[in-house]
Order: sequence, then structure tokens, then C-alpha cells
Amino acid sequence: MRAHEAGALHADLGHHGPSWLRPPADVNALAPQLWPATVTRDPAGGALTVGGVPVPALAAEHGTPAYILDEADLRARCRELTTAFAAGGAADWTVYYAGKAFLCRAVARIIAEEGLSLDVCTGGELAVALAAGFPPERIGFHGNNKSTAELAAAMDAGVGRIVLDSFHEIERLTTLARERGARPKVLVRVTVGVEAHTHEYIATAHEDQKFGFSLAGGAAYAAAARLLEEDVCELVGLHSHIGSQIFDTSAFEISARRVLELQARLRDAYGVELPELNLGGGFGIAYTTRDDPAPPAELAKRLEKIVTDECETLKLRMPKLSVEPGRAIIGPAVFTLYEVGTVKDVDGIRTYVSVDGGMSDNIRTALYDAAYSATLASRTSAAPPMLARVVGKHCEAGDVVVQDEFLPADVRPGDLVAVPGTGAYCRSMASNYNHVPRPPVVAVADGRSRVIVRRETEDDLMALDVG
Repeated sequence: MRAHEAGALHADLGHHGPSWLRPPADVNALAPQLWPATVTRDPAGGALTVGGVPVPALAAEHGTPAYILDEADLRARCRELTTAFAAGGAADWTVYYAGKAFLCRAVARIIAEEGLSLDVCTGGELAVALAAGFPPERIGFHGNNKSTAELAAAMDAGVGRIVLDSFHEIERLTTLARERGARPKVLVRVTVGVEAHTHEYIATAHEDQKFGFSLAGGAAYAAAARLLEEDVCELVGLHSHIGSQIFDTSAFEISARRVLELQARLRDAYGVELPELNLGGGFGIAYTTRDDPAPPAELAKRLEKIVTDECETLKLRMPKLSVEPGRAIIGPAVFTLYEVGTVKDVDGIRTYVSVDGGMSDNIRTALYDAAYSATLASRTSAAPPMLARVVGKHCEAGDVVVQDEFLPADVRPGDLVAVPGTGAYCRSMASNYNHVPRPPVVAVADGRSRVIVRRETEDDLMALDVG
């Protein structure tokens, strides 16, 4: 059966995708919540444009696959968050960008220019931030197993906050601080026993996981008490992170209550009210039309009310608050651009559309069963919608980019396909599986494009091979 015949069958008889997925009324239409702000279709030829540049021109200049960053969209999201969290009442907020989502020198500079702080979790991420000239006092250092060398590098750089995750880290940092005659500002990461409604492997606040000090078991109190009693590092607050891709604040309410109850216990025992509270974050983004993330202003209002109410109940002064939106800043600002190589119909069930990337540039579908969307990017089509699975070129049956999506039934080799929402964790988790070089990151703004992370080459792959 030819592709357009398969598409007609799906349109007439339904499809074998998930129950929520239905053929669109217009297969060329863009759902605005999925795409960076400047992405539109050129009314002349139907190709996507971003930042005023047609994507076929980007493919011709930079090749595919490529991560395409809408710089105006990224800056707008930074400003929306800083404005939302500055517009509250009693709270003084700091917004942290998640370096683990995606970090390079150009993005670090954008984040700095827009007034955000930055959290890093390894020495490598710290090195990138410092190389970009990011103000070290606006850096928070995370991680569940920070080495002595990493902690020393953070102290020597003047990192603003170090989030301690274990008694071994307390011992390492205290030893370094004594040797240097320094007094680093630290927070204790508290595991509060709240599991956010998200995928098991990215829900990080339930007890059976590697992060933080257990609240229920007493380790969190013991860690804070040790820091206060030793008085070498300056304990400035508590930190709680309940997961990622979170769409409501109900779990934050329970988490904040428990952390503030711990803060009240410390006040009663030591006469100290810690001046800071980091609520973590992990705000959700729209990967498909099913996702409906709350606006930042709404989240800020809800979170501030949660903390304000609990502080009033416990008779605590309102602490300085921090939040870590995670993927919500960079995730929606990027899409991945691919070229179609083969199109293969399977018994009228669905059509496999193979692109020139795959699990090496987006492992999240295979790793988390993450859902993505896709659209034909190089043209519009009058063909009926066809149920497709966008797959990669790797030697794995699980090499899937988009599990189920309706594409035009006349999709063919040479077409460009774009997958939105790939700014977070795609390039940062990319690999060289099957010895495939990693794609570039191309920033687009004001009708111009620039490479901010270059494409790897086969020479790059050989450079580490000393056999």
C-alpha cells in the first residue's frame, strides 16, 4: 500500500495510536503552545520560519539534524519568569536556570544578561559557566556526589550557594573551608517524602532515591544541626526538589509545609531562623497538545501563598525564596530539525518515517517513554493525515523520536521534519551511539543564524581513540 493510501485508510477507519490522538482538521496547522514564539509558516511556500529565517535555509547552511534555538523566545521566557516571581507580595525571589537541561557558553551569557541565576551539578558545568563569564555569586552547585576537587573548584571560584546532599559532602566541604579559612554559604537538600505526579525516574522527592537527606528518618535535621553546631560553613537555608515536568502546585504545598516545619524545629532548638528557602521546581512544558502548563505568574502567586500561609502558621519570618523552573526555560525555545530518509508503510497500521538523527540526539523517548510532536517543516501539504512513527537511523528497534503523530500522507525522502520542545535534556544527554556525530546548536534571531555549539565530525570521534 502506498503512503497516501495508508493515510486515507487511517483517516477513514481510525488509527492504532493512543486513544487521545485524533487526526487533525489541518495537518499543516501549528499548535502555538508547542512551538517557540517566532515560529510560523511562510504563507508562500509553507515552510516553517524561525526568527525570520526559513528552515530550509537553515538546513542548507547548517545541515541536519540540528537543534534550532529561538533566541528571542528564550529571552522572553527568562523575562516572563523573572517578572512573574518579582511581582509577588512579601517574597524576594531568585530564579535559577538549570544547567543540566542545556548549557553552553552562549546560553550562559544569555541567562546572565537576563538576570537569572544558574544551578550546576558537576565540575564540567561549572567550568562552562565560568568560561562564559557567568557571575559566580549567582551560581548554585547541586549534585549528590560532589568530589573534593569539585567542591574546591566551587569554593575557589566564589560560587554563591552549595547545596549539600550527604554527610560525606558536609565533611569534605568543612575540611576544605577550614583549610582555606573560608565560610561558604550552603543549603541542606531535604527529601520530604512527596512524589510529584511524573515519571518514576524523574520524581526525586520520595524516600527511595539517591538525593538529599531524609526528613522522616531524621537525617535532614541532623545535617542542619551539625552545620549549625560546627559553624564552619554558613547554613543559609533548606532546599527541596520534588521532581520535574510538574503541572500543579499541590505537591509543592505539602513539601513546603514539611520543610518549613523543619525550619521551625531548628529555630526552636538553636534560636536561628534560616534566611533562605529553595523550593526546587521542575515546571512542566507542553510536549503535545495534551499538556497544559500553568503560566509562570500563576505559579508564582500560588507558591508564594503556600509559603506565606505556612510561615504565618509557624510564626516564621518570610525567607528569601528560590525556584528552579528546570526545562521550562530552555525546553520550549528549541526544536530539532531532521531530514526524512525513508518512508515505510507497515500493513496499514502506521507508517515509519525515518530521519537522519534519532536516539543519539534525543534519548528521552527511549529512556522515559517521553511523548513528542512533529510537523512537516519544509512545505505544506494537501494530502490527508497519516499516522506515523518518526524513528531514527540507529540499529535499535527502540530508536523512536516520536511514537505517534499525524503527518501528511505524501511525506517523502528529502522533506524536513521538525520536533518541538527539544531544548531540555536532548543535546545535554546526546551520545555518539553507532559513532554518529552530535548535531550542532544553531541560534536564530532577527533574520540571522549563528552556530553556538558546532556539529561534531568524524575527526572528533577519532580524536580520543588512541588505539
